[in-house]
Amino acid sequence: MMFPPSSCPRLIVKIGSALLVDRDGSVRREWLTGLVADIAARTGEGQQVAIVSSGAIALGARRLGLSKGGRASLEDAQAAAATGQIALSQVWAELLAAQGLNAAQILVTLDDLEDRRRYLNAAATLNRLLSLKVVPVINENDSVATAEIRFGDNDRLAARVAQAASAQGVILLSDVDGLYTANPHVDPSATHIASVGRIDAVAGMADDGSGSGMGSGGMASKIAAARIATGAGIPLAIASGRIEHPLSTPCPSYDLYGRADGVCTEGLAGGGADREGGRFMSMREPRLRLDGGRSLLATGATRIDGGFTRGDLVTIEGPAGTVARGLAEYDAADTARLLGRHSDDHAAILGYAPRSALVHRNHLALV
Repeated sequence: MMFPPSSCPRLIVKIGSALLVDRDGSVRREWLTGLVADIAARTGEGQQVAIVSSGAIALGARRLGLSKGGRASLEDAQAAAATGQIALSQVWAELLAAQGLNAAQILVTLDDLEDRRRYLNAAATLNRLLSLKVVPVINENDSVATAEIRFGDNDRLAARVAQAASAQGVILLSDVDGLYTANPHVDPSATHIASVGRIDAVAGMADDGSGSGMGSGGMASKIAAARIATGAGIPLAIASGRIEHPLSTPCPSYDLYGRADGVCTEGLAGGGADREGGRFMSMREPRLRLDGGRSLLATGATRIDGGFTRGDLVTIEGPAGTVARGLAEYDAADTARLLGRHSDDHAAILGYAPRSALVHRNHLALV
């Protein structure tokens, strides 16, 4: 499974805590500067990159003098996250600005990408930021989260972000260089697996321990992330970040950026689900119908059947029958007010800034 830049307009890059923060709790600024230079090079060539950044709890724990990396209790983890997040965001903003790039911060929980209305809000924000050539820096909102701190991880968050952003690839940068036949920290005979055809073939080899002890993820979380991403048709690679300029030298097996001196596991594949089906896999069953005409703009819609709220799955019909299904950008009442009306009139009709379409093309599946 290959995703070179030419076929990957949008890329999600996740960075683990051990790569961003040293064991003494300080930011690994020199390494991060190299990574940001890689990101600048990619954006300069037209690729859109979003970052899922760990490290807030580890960084905040040092500043607050908390034991066990800030994970001795839920309260400690929340306090460390709140303190470390502002410092982490400042570093990202400074380094990206030095490369002429604007940074944006988005804090979410996994629930934000599971609930349909909140998913659409996050997706709209991501899409707009990337279209403006801004680099979003995304992290879990650990300062108010509960279960996410204890059981969540940014590997799965990166896969969910890839779905919301309609990305074409995910790279998980880690302090390990991919999958092994066993935990290499425990079993010295473990061997590296360069390429994986199906996730099911390797799922039993992964454990949930963090090699550095600084983060919440392990190889099991990366397998879970691969299931999410590839279920939506998005390829995922696990690459070592223990090299300088890791986005310039990741995987020899698919030579992502034209160089072959990096190490990773690539080609993680799921059960063969298509991209559009995977995008809606966490959504409830359809319960509405939107009868459409010439386009998904309100001016091309003629009528609606049934009640629905924003984020519900709608069936879209043309003159010859059903043509697509997608997630409604408005509830039924507001949709009815916009039918046949030109987009220039929408703000006055609704009393708030309108959305670009009744169903956004990123949340649409043709049938």
